[in-house]
Amino acid sequence: MKDKIISRLKDMEGDISFYYKNLVTQETIKYNEEKEMLAASLIKLTVLVECFSQIKQKVISKDEIFITKERDKVPSCGALNYMRENLSVTLEDLYVLMIILSDNYATNILIDKLGIDNINMTIKDIGLKNTIINRKMFDSEKAKLGLENYTSAKDMGDLLEMMYNKDLVDEKSSEEMISILKNQRLNGKIPFLLQGVKPKVSIAHKTGEDTNITHDVGIVFAKDPFIVCFCGNNVNVPEYERLMQDITYDIYKGELFRRK
Repeated sequence: MKDKIISRLKDMEGDISFYYKNLVTQETIKYNEEKEMLAASLIKLTVLVECFSQIKQKVISKDEIFITKERDKVPSCGALNYMRENLSVTLEDLYVLMIILSDNYATNILIDKLGIDNINMTIKDIGLKNTIINRKMFDSEKAKLGLENYTSAKDMGDLLEMMYNKDLVDEKSSEEMISILKNQRLNGKIPFLLQGVKPKVSIAHKTGEDTNITHDVGIVFAKDPFIVCFCGNNVNVPEYERLMQDITYDIYKGELFRRK
């Protein structure tokens, strides 16, 4: 299975970063796993971690209220962009929307509240090597200066493994973050071919998209739970997303066969 997966990844045009780990056997499959990639919405996972870190430190509260303003809205993903201004939302509302709908407006409110320097300090503290946040979502001025957000499949895998092991911030925070990721509404990549399998398989994951960019990273709670992380820059998006679906399904079926 390993050789087949790597061969298919090599055949894909563009920049590919892939990481798989069986959380029982510790078996891994890696391909350009530490390649620095434009993060798109995967960076929101680090914002989520910083939220829970500051909640634990009592710097912020889940119940803190924020008021939406028309001038702060940004395009594309999410719900808040399409709702009336002067809407009262809690910090918890914001980080849930940031993950399950990849809400960019919610993300930017949180980045302003948490502080980019604090997020980057936490990224370093938890040991991620190729991940950095340099700007908010849709910050065109900073993008023109070449400031982008970066990550790698291995970094995302390590973050998810810490979460799975309940070592990310603390046990309660890790469990709550996994619960949020399991409620992901954007399910056309890693979960796509697993949605009909029985018994039902829960998946905690986060996607990322931009022009010629598509990512999905997650924990698949199969009989042997496993982490699978796909990052793609400069790719044919439909082709790579189909490959994500196929490889995840092949890994799932392969694990079932191995366990029998």
